[in-house]
Amino acid sequence: MKELIKKITELYGPSGREEKVRDFIKEEIKDHVDEIKTDKIGNLIAIKKGNSGKTILFDAHMDEIGVVVTHILDNGFLKVEQVGGQDVVNLIGSRLKLNDRIGVVGVEGESQKELQENYKNLSFDNIYVDIGVSSKEEAEKITPIGTFGTFSDGFVDYGNYCLSKAMDDRIGCAILIETIKTIKNNKHTIIFAFTVQEEVGIVGAFVSSYDYDVDRAIAVDVTDSLDTPKALKRMNMALGKGPCIKIKDNLSVSDREVVEWIKDTSIKNNIPYQLEVLTFGGTNAAGYQRTKSGIPSCTISIPTRYIHSPHEMIAYNDVTHSVELLSKLTESEF
Repeated sequence: MKELIKKITELYGPSGREEKVRDFIKEEIKDHVDEIKTDKIGNLIAIKKGNSGKTILFDAHMDEIGVVVTHILDNGFLKVEQVGGQDVVNLIGSRLKLNDRIGVVGVEGESQKELQENYKNLSFDNIYVDIGVSSKEEAEKITPIGTFGTFSDGFVDYGNYCLSKAMDDRIGCAILIETIKTIKNNKHTIIFAFTVQEEVGIVGAFVSSYDYDVDRAIAVDVTDSLDTPKALKRMNMALGKGPCIKIKDNLSVSDREVVEWIKDTSIKNNIPYQLEVLTFGGTNAAGYQRTKSGIPSCTISIPTRYIHSPHEMIAYNDVTHSVELLSKLTESEF
């Protein structure tokens, strides 16, 4: 499964530009599902039919955070703004992929004093992207205004720990892909929704389930791991201790019955889990709660260090336990 994680995290796919990710996923799963389609907004929907009369939706978003070119200076440097939750601090010194061009992020400053001040007060106003050209005309041919960029860093395997850009939320996509390949005799009908534009407002989740009568929805996404030095100690999520069952975040409170169902399934199958209360952020579960007449929803989260940076870290055993948990949920009574 690590090769799958490597391939899918290294793909280019900022919000609204998820085509390469969608094409990759479709090739991976097309022979393992009963139905597959792409809806009008770009969500990839795959279905494995069951006979219980009940339907569960598993969700993972395909998009990643990034930047978009807003202005090109006369000397070919680019000005950019964020796409999704891109923190400007994580951009400094990083390499970005814009179309097929690699650029590096720098900080403006006419003097050492100004440069130091700008480093202290970083914003999109005082950074730029250097793509190795010397004129506006050259830059316009390669990266015209409206070009989207993402981190370009690759996958690193530490054994149980793995590092890459875009674990948020390609790791969720990888878990769904592996679940599709794993389950053979699912009791319930399972809809797998690989959604677009989560990072800019859970856009895909609002519409992905609209044509279906869904009984329960589960978003599979990352959550902050608070196990690093001097991390915020009001929350307890940690790498390697199992997938997290979310109780609440800043956008939603998980359905109590769905939470208990996931907990019971974990306990019955000896799958380690953590309970998660996140004091910020949100996932596509909030979108499913708000679609049609409302779908009882929850999130299964993968603890992740350094979210929204070029180097997001996960524990591989949390991933394999998540696949096991989702697979068991497809046959768990409710």
